[in-house]
Amino acid sequence: MAVGTYYSTDMIKLKALSTLPDDTFSKKDCNDELKVLHKKLFELQNVFYADSRFALLIIFQGLDTSGKDGTIRHVMSCMNPMGVQVKAFKEPTTEERTHDFLWRIFPHFPAKGIIEVFNRSYYEDILVPSIEESLSQERIHHRCTLISRLEEHFESDKTLVLKFFLHVSQAEQEKRIQERLTQPHKRWKYSKEDETVAERWNKYVKVYDMIVNECSSPAWNIIPSDKRWYRNFAVAKILTEHLEALHLHYPASVKSK
Repeated sequence: MAVGTYYSTDMIKLKALSTLPDDTFSKKDCNDELKVLHKKLFELQNVFYADSRFALLIIFQGLDTSGKDGTIRHVMSCMNPMGVQVKAFKEPTTEERTHDFLWRIFPHFPAKGIIEVFNRSYYEDILVPSIEESLSQERIHHRCTLISRLEEHFESDKTLVLKFFLHVSQAEQEKRIQERLTQPHKRWKYSKEDETVAERWNKYVKVYDMIVNECSSPAWNIIPSDKRWYRNFAVAKILTEHLEALHLHYPASVKSK
């Protein structure tokens, strides 16, 4: 089943891209194939760990309620936690603010054989200052350049970078914010700021336009995310194909003398 996903290889406008899957995809088919992909990912992650030629950094970005937490849970839970680490980046602490914006990220870069998942990332340090207008455009573009150079360095050192933008519509975002008010297991996530985020959907998307176009190497996988079942399937499919393309193998056994 081919994934109907957009890649940021050309200049794009997120508002022009659908947040819904193509009609050829059904919830049942995607859920069924996700189970198959889980089995493949379990084996691929084991051999990735044993092979140890590569490290993999997976980055999830998206508007609030786009499903970063849910995607990580539904896609990565099939893997061995010995070889997978997840780091969620919140608002910088007082200490972190006294350093360069990349300082807090460095301790979490993956070692060879490890898959590191960033729930939000250094891209928040472009997004938030752009929304709040706390940095000049010159400083913002400088940060984009630094990040692009960092990711280029990673790739040259066999630390692969796989980036996902979970693309959710304004209407779906507003619906999910309301779910936080009405569903007990989601209510803890709600804050008054959620209302402001929904009102500023256009502004957030405009900043993400800049991010996916200026920091486009490696390219972003832009995932239509209004349907959770498709979002989870698409991310799992892309990750599986990415790992399969590495032609991983287990090391030869060492014979005892």
